[in-house]
Amino acid sequence: MKKKTSKRISLDDTDLAILALLQEDASISNADLSERLSLSLTPCWRRRKRMEEAGVIKGYQANLDRRMLGLDILAFVHIRFSTHADHAPDAFEAVIAQLPEVLSCHKITGDADYVLQVLAEDLDSYSDFIEQVLRRQVGIASIQSSLALREVKTSNRIAIPKASRE
Repeated sequence: MKKKTSKRISLDDTDLAILALLQEDASISNADLSERLSLSLTPCWRRRKRMEEAGVIKGYQANLDRRMLGLDILAFVHIRFSTHADHAPDAFEAVIAQLPEVLSCHKITGDADYVLQVLAEDLDSYSDFIEQVLRRQVGIASIQSSLALREVKTSNRIAIPKASRE
């Protein structure tokens, strides 16, 4: 098995300030970004482009209100496989990666093998997702759902670390 190593890129305080501003408002123009940082336009653009090409910035998106779109059910789904000897978990991952209902899927430690974050319009559509999608996956021994009663905090923003001083 190949060990995954963390790829790091050297970032200074200006790079980190760019990331913080982009997390705050991904639609900010390079002109506004450079003005907010008291940096000329071209160096600001080059820094942003370097971080995009290196994969630090993976993309840009709007944060949407799921309830205003009619997605009232947020479920955390714990999946446990009966065996890991076959390729069932790999096939499961390939299917899950394509499903728009699944916000996130993580292979985890503990009693379950995976935890999914799933959105649905209502309990009927969530039930259909469980029956028509998850229960049809080979090798799954158990599916346990926990429904969110209230969102206390939800965010995709990463706490920006301090620049390392080497």
